[in-house]
Amino acid sequence: MDIAAQSIEGGFADPVFNAQTVFRAIMDAMARPGSVQALPVLARPPAPLSATSGAVALALCDNDTPLWLDPALHTSSAIGSWLGFHTGAPLANTPADAHFAFVATPAEMMALDGFAQGTQDYPDRSTTLILQVSDLASGAPLLLEGPGIETSAVIAPAQMPRHFIEQWKQNNKRFPRGVDIILATSQGIACLPRTTRIKTMEA
Repeated sequence: MDIAAQSIEGGFADPVFNAQTVFRAIMDAMARPGSVQALPVLARPPAPLSATSGAVALALCDNDTPLWLDPALHTSSAIGSWLGFHTGAPLANTPADAHFAFVATPAEMMALDGFAQGTQDYPDRSTTLILQVSDLASGAPLLLEGPGIETSAVIAPAQMPRHFIEQWKQNNKRFPRGVDIILATSQGIACLPRTTRIKTMEA
């Protein structure tokens, strides 16, 4: 299939209903950090952008939300074309210019503080990171606490960034500034909003 066909096909079959489904899952996952919200396969973007990441992009991105793609995604012209065709979103020049950042290889990604952090007056002008992980069970267990979590929650996302817990503690300290994270798996999503505190599980 040529790039032109790849960039046009694979969008939402029912754009309004599908976007609402994905948006509701994201809101529920943000409200209850660590909970896993199931998502059916609603989008078929070019690889290596996953179906879940593609659906998140279609639900959240538009011509006012610059996107940043990590090197694994940026090398595929088909992905940039697909996102441009279906969302109208421009590609950001730098991570600090991005409203949303899509990361196919989180273990190799740059530091969280390299993305837009928002300002004290406009903390929402920060980057939301969509990290593609194979699952939420086989990585190092993370103990989550904070708003939206009754006592604590545990998830164990695979392929997370190096020194993630230390980076996240610095992210907490920047509050109300800081980034939020959506973890995208083939089954669905889980979210780590900037208000969530993360500890390693003591052995």
